[in-house]
Amino acid sequence: MSNNDSIRYCHRCSYIFLKFILFVYAIVSWLIGGFILAIGIYAEVERQRYKTLEGVFLAPAIILILLGIIMFVVSFIGVLASLRDNLTLLKVFMYTLTLCLILELLGGIVALVFRNQTVELLNKNIRKGIVNYYDDLDFKNIMDFVQKKFKCCGGQEFTDWSVNMYHNCSAPGPLACGVPYTCCTTTKPNEVANTLCGYKVLNQGRLDLIDKIHIRGCTDAFFIWLMDNYKIMAALLLGILLPQFFGVIVSWLYITRVEDAISEYGHHVDGLLHPNAHERQAKRQGRLAKWFKCMPEFD
Repeated sequence: MSNNDSIRYCHRCSYIFLKFILFVYAIVSWLIGGFILAIGIYAEVERQRYKTLEGVFLAPAIILILLGIIMFVVSFIGVLASLRDNLTLLKVFMYTLTLCLILELLGGIVALVFRNQTVELLNKNIRKGIVNYYDDLDFKNIMDFVQKKFKCCGGQEFTDWSVNMYHNCSAPGPLACGVPYTCCTTTKPNEVANTLCGYKVLNQGRLDLIDKIHIRGCTDAFFIWLMDNYKIMAALLLGILLPQFFGVIVSWLYITRVEDAISEYGHHVDGLLHPNAHERQAKRQGRLAKWFKCMPEFD
């Protein structure tokens, strides 16, 4: 494209500037992905020491590992593509980010449209976890944290604890017909609750338990918290979606800039990925030409 008018969107954007931005974006995402993957692997190794159950829902470490692998691989493609100006890898990186962004948006829309089914699915999985509450440390820690944080008990309601073999009213022992102590109400900040404060509450009415335990289910409590803290949730969603959108835009601009440079200067050599690169004649450039394969010839 010798005619400047025919050069596309990022004609005014510096090639080196876009390359630097894309490389930094990809390398930061790569490091974050590696960090998440390392945490997931460590958590899974620790979980295996106490593992008595199978199930993805009961293993948050699996989710971290899958997320870390996806981020690590996709970001590595972005790092390699930004360094080598390989259009195929650049497009794979951009399209993968776009696909992830679309899937996240569609998932959110589907969850809102079918919110009743979403809530029921969530409650079903919580009850499944409650069944094995004392057998899986991951779920126990998560459930205890949620019940303390949101001042709630169970999934849909506090009677969900009856599905646990130790808390069922037909079970022997002091836990029978009761709930974990994390369901109990406290009157003072940082007060340590009696571990048997939920004794024999499952056979009592809701109104009789207001001063003893939190009778609201954690699903309802969580959605109420979301409504009360919508600004925080909006910021969190933007913090997740905007970086991906930024990556798509930068990748798109850089791809068009590389294509324009190739068309305008007729020079593109990817010595790492192109099998016939050594047969091509490169124009004379500066020292940065080793990394900036589409850099125009200096006068």
